[in-house]
Amino acid sequence: MGRHSHAGTPPTAYYPPMHPTPPRFIPPPPRHWTPWLVPLIFLANSAIFVYTMYLNDCPSLISPPDQCIYSRRLHRFSFQPLSENPFLGPRSDTLRELGALDKELVLNEGEGWRFVTSMFLHAGVIHLLLNMFSLLVTGVRLERETGFWRIGVLYMLAGFGGGLLSMMHMKTMEDPSISVGASGALFGLLGSMLSELLTNWSIYTDKCSTLFNLVIVIALNLAIGFLPGVDNSAHIGGFISGFLLGFVLLMRPQYGYVSRKDIPPGYHAKHKAKHTICQYTCFVIALILAIAGYAYALANIYLKLPEKYGLPRSFPELIA
Repeated sequence: MGRHSHAGTPPTAYYPPMHPTPPRFIPPPPRHWTPWLVPLIFLANSAIFVYTMYLNDCPSLISPPDQCIYSRRLHRFSFQPLSENPFLGPRSDTLRELGALDKELVLNEGEGWRFVTSMFLHAGVIHLLLNMFSLLVTGVRLERETGFWRIGVLYMLAGFGGGLLSMMHMKTMEDPSISVGASGALFGLLGSMLSELLTNWSIYTDKCSTLFNLVIVIALNLAIGFLPGVDNSAHIGGFISGFLLGFVLLMRPQYGYVSRKDIPPGYHAKHKAKHTICQYTCFVIALILAIAGYAYALANIYLKLPEKYGLPRSFPELIA
């Protein structure tokens, strides 16, 4: 018996089963919000300053009225003499009446609401312009990237932190002046930009140059605070508050994370954790330090802790 030959029969071709081509997946772009809170804060600060000058009414208190700056053109909106206020603004008594941070009124009269109202008052036009320029440059970008509620909470808590450190400093002074300005909140935004960069390090492309530029901007702003008549304690308090709160409020998903709801059906992708261990660690540590810092400052101010735990007397003060 031999083998049968099938030379006339062509071999059967084998075709592997066809698998459908997986759908092309493009991760959604980062969400951006339309800034409205920061412009609103800008308008509120500007309107309050106009009302401050209206209430001040320099010509009615100084004789002759020509001593007031631009009295013939601005009338009751004119500025106090430069010898009294070099920032082109109102009297200290007017600012105190509207809610400036004052040691005696906060500690002895229980007017703690001044920690908030002082953030919306300014010592003069120069003070207002510098702060509002900084607000628009830093605040609009942060609100566009992180949303209004985060920036709102960050702005208020950083300003409150700056006011607390300023009041701790006032307690060490025998004859302190008042403190006004949004600088504590603005330094909080700068501090939060630094912590936001550090905690979201993986999503930035040009990391080192961004960090370098940000550090230079922060250093220059802190250096300005050592000029005479500037309350640098409010700047430092706001910066530290914002830096810690940035780790808590501005933590974003790590690079490569995609929400499951954004993955199309049939596409099998390796799921990445939303946040890294480092981000969670920074979140917890910063939250604990922030709570402890606010608690210590409040206790130092209202429970009359020993003066040796306060700030040194070397910081200048007047405006924040």
